[in-house]
This record gives sequence, structure tokens and C-alpha cells, in this order.
Amino acid sequence: MNIKTKFQLSFMMFLEFFIWGGWFVTLGTFLGTNLKASGGEIAQAFSTQSWGAIIAPFIIGLIADRYFNAERILGVLHLIGAFLMYQMYQTTDFSVFYPYVLGYMILYMPTLALVNSISFNQMKDPAKEFSPIRVFGTIGWIIAGLVISYVFLWDSPESLEAGMLKNTFLMVAIASAILGLFSFTLPKTPPRVDKSEKVTISDVLGLDALKLLKDKNFLVFFISSVLICIPLAFYYQNANPFLTEIGLNNPTGKMTIGQASEVLFMLLLPLFFTKFGFKKTILVGMLAWTVRYLLFAYGNAGDLAFMLILGIALHGVCYDFFFVSGQIYTDTKAGEKYKSAAQGLITLATYGVGMLIGFWIAGQITDSLLLEDGTHTWEKIWVYPAAFAAAVFILFAIIFKNEKIEYKS
Repeated sequence: MNIKTKFQLSFMMFLEFFIWGGWFVTLGTFLGTNLKASGGEIAQAFSTQSWGAIIAPFIIGLIADRYFNAERILGVLHLIGAFLMYQMYQTTDFSVFYPYVLGYMILYMPTLALVNSISFNQMKDPAKEFSPIRVFGTIGWIIAGLVISYVFLWDSPESLEAGMLKNTFLMVAIASAILGLFSFTLPKTPPRVDKSEKVTISDVLGLDALKLLKDKNFLVFFISSVLICIPLAFYYQNANPFLTEIGLNNPTGKMTIGQASEVLFMLLLPLFFTKFGFKKTILVGMLAWTVRYLLFAYGNAGDLAFMLILGIALHGVCYDFFFVSGQIYTDTKAGEKYKSAAQGLITLATYGVGMLIGFWIAGQITDSLLLEDGTHTWEKIWVYPAAFAAAVFILFAIIFKNEKIEYKS
């Protein structure tokens, strides 16, 4: 791969995740502060990610893979996304905001697969070449958080009171427009499937991989993956509003520690996976969720702020040790015939079904613990996902039978 192509793909990844991190992290805080949304309404807004994940395979499988170049679809989706982001920037009422965010996420979620497809199409050895490209996505997410907290100070108490957090949507609209136009300069990635070839709903949703559920261990892992996404939803939905409400300075910037941790533990994962095996790796990931939420429950923005920072830093263990390990495990169990179908099914089950349930539960619990002065009983809110993650940990530890899984780089 030449230097020009490396730059193009790296810049594409940078903007793709700068866009996501530039508004999604602070969404809960924006909705609660600017639009006075309830916990249930905030849950609705976050659930659009799940609806996007459920609908994305249809856009990719039925349209992108059959009729149009991937880079052109990427460009069109981000240009429309820029318009929807600008509409969100101007919105002052949740009932108007919701259709825009739903439309946006239905368009954005397929772009996650498209940027991977465009990248892989240019690589001779993706196992070696993809990571150095993909890491620019994580850098983009980190930069977005740092810009919000330390450059524009949009999440400071004064800016929040002035309603400045809405500017994140304007920033992302501009970035989305840039990526939309830039996409048309990317290397050509033609359709991969003959348009005359019949594609079924089963193919699109990866339902062929349901055969893997006959394996008891894989069934336990599959159910655990769906269940662990319920406490995961609490983090995405509540972490930024929580840190903001209790008065932690530069909360969005500090949350980028989680992405930095993700990079570090991604590098450590192969060593841990090889030495301790799949079951212990997954259990460590599950346990990290419980520990993180207990740190949030009993930490504060004063002398115990280190507990909050440690909870954020555990993101790398929480995400990499469970979800990335799970992708590797799924890959080894699926075999050549069902690799793509199995990964698609897991994504649909976790980011689709699991988090959809999780966002709803998080919204209900958050609303039930709202105080008269507009603050929340955060200690109790965080104990719920901590207990749930602990229960999933115990069930997995007891039911899943240890098996040797060969790590694939």
C-alpha cells in the first residue's frame, strides 16, 4: 500500500470516529441540559444506535454490496448526515430532535462497515495492515473529546448553562460534510456481489450462523453477550451526564482516557488471551464492568475523583477483554463458511437487541431515581448495572466449560 492510500484511509478513519465521538459521548448531557429531556427520552435517543445496528445489514447487504461503490455510498451517507446534524444543532425540542437523530443513526451505522470494506479492499495482509489504519479512528474519538473539553470548554458549567453544548452538532456537521466530500476521492471499492445473485434475509442478518447455537458453550457465550450489553448501555447513556452533574471538571476530555486505555489493552489482549485462555479473559472483562460501576457509585468529584478516573480507565479491559475476545472466539467457532454470518449475528444481538434493552432499562432506572432538585441518586443508579454484570459473571463462570481457543492474529 502506497503512502497516499495510507493517508487517505487513515484520514477517513480519523473523521469517521471523530464524528461519532464528537456528539454521542455528550448526547445525554445535551438532552438533559438543553432540551430538558427525561431519562426515558434520553434512552429513546440512545436506542437509535441499536435501531441503526439492526437496519445497517439491510443497507450493506441489499444495496452497498450489490449496486454501488462503497466509497460513493459512504460519501452520500455522510453528506446527508451533515444536513441532519445541522438540523439537530438548531433543534430546541425533543419531539423534533428525535426523528433527526433516528434518521442520522440509520445512515451512520452502515458507514462503520463501509470504512472497513474500503480499507480491506486496499490491503494484501489485513491482519498486519488494518490496525495501524484503524487506530486513527480511536485517535479521532479522543481528539473530539479533548476539543470539546479543553479547546472550546463546551462542557464547563458556564457553557452548559449558556446552552453551548449544542455546538458539538455543528462541529460534527462540518466534519461529516468534509468526510462526505473526501469520500469521493477514496480508492474505488466496487460492489462485491453480483446483482443478479439472489440474497436472502437470512444471509443479510447472518441467521445461517444460528446453527452455532447448537454448541452449548457458544450458546452460553451468545446469551452472555446479549446480557452484558445491558450494563454496557448504562455507561454510554449515563456516564457523561453523571460526571457533569457531580461537578467533575472537563468530563468529556477525561472520558477519552477510556479510548486511550482501549488502545493499550488491545495491544495486551493477545498476550493475555494466549497465556490465560478465552474463559478467564472473558471473566476478567465481565468483572471489570462490576468494578467500574462500583467505582462510579462510591467515588466523587472531590477527594475520591481518582475512583472515577480509574472507572473510566477500565474501559479498555471492559471492552477489549469481552467484545474483542468474543469476536476472536466467534471467528474460531464459525469456520470458513459462517465467519461473516457469525460476526453479523453477534453484532445484531449485542449492539442491536442487547443494548436496545439496556438503554430502556437505564432510562427507567434513571428516571425512578430523579430527585426534586433535578439531580439523581447516582450511587443507587450505578449499583444496578454493577449487580447485573456480577450476576452474568457468576452464570458464565459456572455454566461455560473451559475450552482451548487458538488465538488468530
